[in-house]
Amino acid sequence: MDAAALEGFLAEIFPQIAEDFAVEVLEPERLVVRLKVAYRHLRPGGTVSGPSIFALVDVGVYLATLARIGPVGLAVTTNSSLDFLRKPVGDRDLLAEVRMLKLGRSLAMADALVFSEGDAAPVARGSMTYAIPPKR
Repeated sequence: MDAAALEGFLAEIFPQIAEDFAVEVLEPERLVVRLKVAYRHLRPGGTVSGPSIFALVDVGVYLATLARIGPVGLAVTTNSSLDFLRKPVGDRDLLAEVRMLKLGRSLAMADALVFSEGDAAPVARGSMTYAIPPKR
């Protein structure tokens, strides 16, 4: 799937969140997805909330998986780990750079580094595994 197809599929199956995300880069081994930070993503103190960062990593790994296997709506997260490294800049979008580590028949594993736009130091690191349903 290309970037437009990924965004279209996300809008079709997750319309409640699709407008929050945009695919910035799609390469064979790398995907960069943007969280369009809005007031609803902020926690007290003006920084992006942990659940919003988690959602960015989760959506990024989901899209990186779908880019390789096609539109499989029932691919689901089976494992996740998220490390918060530093406070993100609250009024800037976040970018997750996702790299696929392994893609098998039933599992996809990927890592993501999350950055505040324009900042070289990562704010979070995530690792996710997705279960891929068997083909029918």
